[in-house]
Amino acid sequence: MTQRVVAISLLVLMVGFGEAIAQPGGVNGGVRDETGAVLPGATVSLSGPEGTRVTQSDGDGEYAFAGVAAGDYAVTVALSGFSDGTVEDVVVTDTAVELPPVTLSLASFGDTVVVTASRTEVRVVDAPVTTSVVTSESLATTASSNVGDVLRSVPGVNVIQLSARDVQVTSRQSTGTVTNSQLVLMDGRSLYLDFFGLVMWDLLPANQGDIEQIEVVRGPASATWGANAMTGAVNIITKPPRQSVGTTVTMSGGWIDRDAGSTVGQGVGSMFGTNATVTRAPTDRLAYRISAGYFRSDAFPRPTGRIPVIDDPRVPGATVGGALYPEDRDDTFGGAFANRGTSQPKFDVRVDQDLSDGRISYSGGVAGTEGLVHTGVGPFDVQRGSYMGYAKVGYERGDLRAQVFTNIVNGGAPNLLLPDPNTGRPVQLGFKSETVDAEIGHSTFVGQRNYLTYGGNVRRNTFDLTIGPDANDRLELAAYLQDEIFFDRFRLVLGGRVDKFGNLAKPVFSPRVSFMMKPGVDHSVTLSYNRAFRSPSMIDNFLDMQVVQPVDLSGLAVFRPFLPLLLPPSLPPAAAPGALRQLEQQLDQTTAQPFPLVVRVAGSDVPVGDTARVGLTEESLTAYELSYTGTFGRRTTAGAAAYLNRRDDTINLVSLPTDVDPYTARNPPPGWLLPPQALSFMAVVGVFLPQTAYTYVNLGPTQQVGAELWVDHRFSRSMSAWFNYSWQDDPEILASDNPNLPTELTLPPTHRVNVGASLDGSRFLGNLSVSAATAALWSDVLTSEYHGYSDGYTMVNGSFGVKWNGGEITTLVKVTNLFNQSIQQHVFGDILRRTVVGEVRFSL
Repeated sequence: MTQRVVAISLLVLMVGFGEAIAQPGGVNGGVRDETGAVLPGATVSLSGPEGTRVTQSDGDGEYAFAGVAAGDYAVTVALSGFSDGTVEDVVVTDTAVELPPVTLSLASFGDTVVVTASRTEVRVVDAPVTTSVVTSESLATTASSNVGDVLRSVPGVNVIQLSARDVQVTSRQSTGTVTNSQLVLMDGRSLYLDFFGLVMWDLLPANQGDIEQIEVVRGPASATWGANAMTGAVNIITKPPRQSVGTTVTMSGGWIDRDAGSTVGQGVGSMFGTNATVTRAPTDRLAYRISAGYFRSDAFPRPTGRIPVIDDPRVPGATVGGALYPEDRDDTFGGAFANRGTSQPKFDVRVDQDLSDGRISYSGGVAGTEGLVHTGVGPFDVQRGSYMGYAKVGYERGDLRAQVFTNIVNGGAPNLLLPDPNTGRPVQLGFKSETVDAEIGHSTFVGQRNYLTYGGNVRRNTFDLTIGPDANDRLELAAYLQDEIFFDRFRLVLGGRVDKFGNLAKPVFSPRVSFMMKPGVDHSVTLSYNRAFRSPSMIDNFLDMQVVQPVDLSGLAVFRPFLPLLLPPSLPPAAAPGALRQLEQQLDQTTAQPFPLVVRVAGSDVPVGDTARVGLTEESLTAYELSYTGTFGRRTTAGAAAYLNRRDDTINLVSLPTDVDPYTARNPPPGWLLPPQALSFMAVVGVFLPQTAYTYVNLGPTQQVGAELWVDHRFSRSMSAWFNYSWQDDPEILASDNPNLPTELTLPPTHRVNVGASLDGSRFLGNLSVSAATAALWSDVLTSEYHGYSDGYTMVNGSFGVKWNGGEITTLVKVTNLFNQSIQQHVFGDILRRTVVGEVRFSL
């Protein structure tokens, strides 16, 4: 017994002695700026035999890693607004290593690292396509209430707001009521509605304070991102949970001036918002973020009166305009509609799990909305309960990236102007779609000069659309490859992507060639060629709906002398005078006022009479660009770009010739008063009443040129300023066998200017910006009577705030349209007036 006790005691002592010998060490240090001031909140990464561990510098700018096994390590320090700092060859033994403070130098905007341009990390100044970044500092001080509107300050980006919830964005093209050529992503997950390609910006589930930066590719991006990146891509990148540990609560409320248009004398409207984010890192390997938010706004004023009649600048001798705006009330369906505000709840969760050789990220969320969305066939009222939900799993290990996500969209929206001929009630748009997407990508050096980025994805969509009952599902396959070739003074980027869509007969190839000269590390001159595309949507292919179209038949009065020919041959002579009088009355009724003709709107794949359908091919954009980006004095980034865009096979909804699928004597239109044989007589003289009136077709090419200038200057970590100017010429129709239609063109603002400054200091914060745009011509809603110009405008926005108790509390006042101008950014859109919002933020 004694021997066992002694043996156990010796074993315990030996184990304790061994643990003492194997006692792990640690790494401690600090983070400073160039003046020696401490930098709290910096992300510090320790990489070595155990993989990568991450922490943040505390309020004194200090950091510490405990329990570090012996070995060689590297420390990397990153903080927004600064260039990264690195300490190599950190040797850890059994004691703590005290490192000297890491000094971070102020970064220029050109040093900002982006991933959207090439699907791999690259500085803005080295990106193969022109790219802009909206930083978290700008988001913290902006007066804008939605992410889409924030992009107004980016050169080359056209942003319009048509209602309290309806914001449309596109790059280097005219923005319309339903923009479907601009890809929008959140952390690499697509946000567009697959059944039409439309982006509803209010379905973004993240709070604005959770966004690290917004990357904007200002030109075709299909070479890496595929369909719907035809005019560009926007990637909203959220902060990793480990880099933003804490609790934030934001509450805001204010008013909307509505002393204009339909709401004159009705008093101010209100808006309210609240959101909260809880971020924790309970272990070295696990971090999570939970966020939720809600926003509500009353309706904006609607324009009133008559749209001015103007000479159509696209068609000599023609005019557009002249219609009365529908009144802002809901008691006369078809001629009026009550404008609506919006409410937008959202919830989001993200969990990051760090592995010894990578990271797995789990995320999911849901965002809902209600309110108006304007379209070519009038406004739809998105109903409460409409939502987009998602779930995503992502994996990263070095330069290997993989993710799988699903998007689920469900909603309903009645049209506020179009009645369903079968029910007399509003046309109902019900939409459900489920998307599953799996993708993988990798980057690696081959030899000393070639950096390859390659990958692919599989995407499957299922659809349930009330106005496209034949739209079922779609399978998409894609693979991409890019080779960046490095030379001493220049770089050559060669890349391309092949996409195969189930609704396209052939695969689509999207090439990229970029030649970059590097006169210095912080300067680049780039000549690039890109081709991108948009696949036909399910609406383009399978739309099938009936609407009532008033038709002026007063010209039929000339047929009065021929009415006896419509009398039945077997009619007794005595009955002929009475029957003729009845025919004359029917003719008078038919010609006295527009006839409510029931017509069909059909997608390209929906049968139309006996006519063989050709089907749609993809719409494409070919872009040539010469650009310069450079950084001066480490604080000023300036650039210029000139581009030529050629757009081919534009997909448009156009009128069919009336004789393609006409009503006949065997099939008269509903409500037809005259004898059916009258349609046969009308056809003899070339007068047809169309049964199918509209369809989607590919039209011929157009060409557009433009140029941009921009300057961004960082005075300090807390203060920056910017200026940019964009010029866009009107699109030009090019000769082809199937030429584009002048009446289908919208004309963008020729000139746009943005200038502003922002401050986010230890005590005060604020933002002042001016956005100006010249007039634009719109022809993308209803009929030509509703087309016309929106006036040029100058909008001044500003905010000012104070931080209290060491930044734990921030009070802020935000004002948009400071001088309370009546601004209409689309001829059929709402009137934008001044909004004043007070905001309180708690950071715990």
